[in-house]
This record gives sequence, C-alpha cells and structure tokens, in this order.
Amino acid sequence: MELLLVLTIAVSLSMDTFSLSLAYGTLNMPKKQKYLLSIIVGIFHFFMPLIGFALGSYILNFIRIDPEIIVGVILIFIGFQMLADNFKEENEMKTMKMIDLFLFAFAVSIDSFSVGLTLNMVSENYLFSVISFAVCSFSFTLLGLTIGNKVKKSLGKIATSIGGAILIIIGAIYII
Repeated sequence: MELLLVLTIAVSLSMDTFSLSLAYGTLNMPKKQKYLLSIIVGIFHFFMPLIGFALGSYILNFIRIDPEIIVGVILIFIGFQMLADNFKEENEMKTMKMIDLFLFAFAVSIDSFSVGLTLNMVSENYLFSVISFAVCSFSFTLLGLTIGNKVKKSLGKIATSIGGAILIIIGAIYII
C-alpha cells in the first residue's frame, strides 16, 4: 500500500510539471537542453521534499509569504518572457539561460517541498520516495517538452503564444 501511495504522489507531483512542460516545449529548445531541463527538474523534485521534511515548518514560520504566490509570480514572468520572445523574428532553436531553467524547475517543484512536510507520514523509506518523485518528474518533463515541440512544429508561433498565455493564467491562478 505504501508503494502505491508513493507512486500516486509522484505522478500527482509530476502532472503540473507535465502541463507546464507542454507550454515550454513550444519554445523549440535544442534536444540537449530538453534533457538538461528534465534533469534539473528531477533533481529539484529529489531535494525539495527532503528540504521540506528537514526544514519545512521552520521555513514556513520564518518566511511569511505563501509559496503559491512565489510560484505564480515565476510562472507569470516565464509566460510573458515566452510571449515577448515569440514576436522576435527568429526561427531558430531557442536556447534558454540557466537561470530560466532553474526558475522553471523551482516553480514546478515547490509542491514537492510541501509534500516533504508530511513525508514521514507517507513513507518510512524517504530515499525511495524522493527517487520516485525525481524519476517521475524527469520523465513527465521530458514527455511534456517533446509533445510541446511537436505541437509547435504543427501550429507554429501560435503554439508558443498559447503556451505563454497558459503559463500566465496558471500563474495568476496560483496567486489568486
């Protein structure tokens, strides 16, 4: 039963990663960068629950900002950046800066931090749990980026605009 619970949580944590990766996939990123982003997201999904478990209650008392507001602001920023980049006359692959990759990974893994707060109630095997979260989020990110890229190829710039708009809307929902 514990195994099923951990895997269900891993898939649930990865669903927002997948949906946001669909939008990011429309940026026509190089294959190497897709893998790099997926690895970074996986690493974040490995460490964020551990940080949440170790420091969660202290950090939430120290920082009086709702984590969902932070996620919302980051997603809105990324969405507007995608929209702005879409109007440039470039047709080549978009290479993203490392800070963009880390911001994306942080935004999609903040919920893993929250899960970390109750990790001891979910499973006694923390290592298995966080490895499951990492592998699942890596896979869902790569899948989302790949599907998003295929949509971009068939729909062109409109797919990137839709992706950016979706990120802005999701960011606003997080804030509200």
